[in-house]
Amino acid sequence: MKRTTVSTGLALAGLLAACQPAGTGTETAETLPAAAEAAVRHDAATFHQTTSFGMASSSGFAWSGDDSRILISSDETGVFNAYAVDPDTGDRDALTSSETDATFAVSWFPTDDRAVVTADSGGNEISHIFVRELDGRLNDITPGEEVRAQFLGWSPDGNDMWVMTNERDQSAMDIYAYDTLSYESGVVFENSDALQIGDVSPDGRWLALVRNRTSADSDILLLDLASGETEPSVITAHEGNIAHNVYTFTPDSTQLVYATDEHGEFNQAWTYDLTDSTTAPLIEADWDVQFVIYSDSGRYRVSGINADARTEVTIQDTTSGDTLALPELPAGDINSVRFSRDESRIAFLINSATSPSNLHVVDLDSQDHAQLTNALNPAITEAEMVDAQVVRFESFDGLEIPGILYRPHGASADNPVPALVWVHGGPGGQSRIGYSATIQHLVNHGYAVYAANNRGSSGYGKTFFHMDDRRHGEDDLRDIVAAGDWLRTQDWVNADEVGVIGGSYGGYMTAAALTFHPEAFEVGINIFGVTNWERTLASIPPWWESFREALYDEMGDPATDGERHHAISPLFHAENVIRPMLVIQGANDPRVLQVESDELVEAVRANGVPVEYVLFPDEGHGFRRRENRITASEAYLGFLDTHLRGAHDASE
Repeated sequence: MKRTTVSTGLALAGLLAACQPAGTGTETAETLPAAAEAAVRHDAATFHQTTSFGMASSSGFAWSGDDSRILISSDETGVFNAYAVDPDTGDRDALTSSETDATFAVSWFPTDDRAVVTADSGGNEISHIFVRELDGRLNDITPGEEVRAQFLGWSPDGNDMWVMTNERDQSAMDIYAYDTLSYESGVVFENSDALQIGDVSPDGRWLALVRNRTSADSDILLLDLASGETEPSVITAHEGNIAHNVYTFTPDSTQLVYATDEHGEFNQAWTYDLTDSTTAPLIEADWDVQFVIYSDSGRYRVSGINADARTEVTIQDTTSGDTLALPELPAGDINSVRFSRDESRIAFLINSATSPSNLHVVDLDSQDHAQLTNALNPAITEAEMVDAQVVRFESFDGLEIPGILYRPHGASADNPVPALVWVHGGPGGQSRIGYSATIQHLVNHGYAVYAANNRGSSGYGKTFFHMDDRRHGEDDLRDIVAAGDWLRTQDWVNADEVGVIGGSYGGYMTAAALTFHPEAFEVGINIFGVTNWERTLASIPPWWESFREALYDEMGDPATDGERHHAISPLFHAENVIRPMLVIQGANDPRVLQVESDELVEAVRANGVPVEYVLFPDEGHGFRRRENRITASEAYLGFLDTHLRGAHDASE
């Protein structure tokens, strides 16, 4: 079976994650560049009318059977669709043409030009698998109003597509094999224990699964599909808190490559021999190993390290042990490396704080390099952007907190600017390197942004990650308040104009900051944030079942921890809010229900406090449509210009 790669971040890191900002560099506050001339102001559309590009899944084929086309996703029309790119010219042909629901490229078929794509409905996260037939028709092969499906890979002979769906039980993803001609399906594995599906070996024999016991403790289970057995066996028996996850199988199906934090603070990549059950280290680093993938033949291994909020990618020739040389490339992080079928070329994306992801191709023999896309809106240049810097500060208790700082051009002691603390999603997310149209728009208009990676963030070791377990809304929130205090000490920041902004869990932290530290920030922008933990934890989507126990371990079980959930929920203490708030919400959000925002807005307005509310009827948890991202960004700026910039002067 074609391999699949599953993220090895701790299970909870992305459950309520959204709005991740970016940054580059490792400078401290003392080494920030001198202020430059003030930038020309641009509207939000200028920053958002870039084109977002994404590669087909690593579990499928990004290159067509004859290596003449690369399968990507692009939102160049304003809505994501699937495209075929000529690797020689960069010419793109649209394979889908949705004007409403985001449609993402997944894989070419093994031997013909049919393509697999996926889409949900209005952001409801109930995604279906579609086949783009040779005549251009889209064929939904996983129909059903409540059926959620995810592509897993191809059978060894290419005659079956392997798909995970919850059609039997909404809380469990079973594995089905779909015939590539008739699309008839049969059960491969019935996931009666609602385990997390990890990967299937390329030969189709071995299935790796994950049981998430707690947020710090998980096991890998293995099942020999050829044996006729139905119960997988634990292969990571251990005592104490050790987290495990699945990266991939080796192409020869002799080893499982897995993640473990057993040997230190960070995830290392280890191998498990499928013949004799021996284990051995594969990749050890001073940061988390993010991913490991292989080329089909196994000649090349690609790995990524999460090094201080940026990704360091290594491509190794396994036959020689040498690191693969690449030509000089644009600055930024390489990601989504995909090998051509004949392994003579690689396609990949490069992303930086000042440039959206662009598609690149390199010939491995000649070292010829081509950039096939230009994602940045030609109405703006990279020079007008603000690069990001990794900056650390000491929190209230002396703990060092890392973050990503964006300092506007022209900000100085003589020209201090308003500032925002940006809070990532999660719990357990991380603000990382990459282009953010929203942040660049705000910085372009003179707002400094500091994306704080408060305690509980991933990427800085398991001790740091677990510092907020069952303490959410307490010390992690005090880190955010301390970040605001730190900003006020910078002579180029206007100490009277500091706000807080965040999405998802970061939206909760924003609302909590205004509620439990009502004078810490002048304003807050809550982007689809949790306001009532009692309801949120009791109404999580059924497809989160494999993470439920771990989520409850970290956040608390609503059956026994209701008192604490009530205590940390902004909704029940909204009378404390005295500073203006902007609330953004998607009507189709399955994670943070619309009622969460409706009730908070009503409660805060009852205080006589200015509250602005923007509801998107065609979005879920996050933004899929460009026009909505533009509307939201303009709402942020308008709110801040009204209630933060110069507001203290008006009140004097």
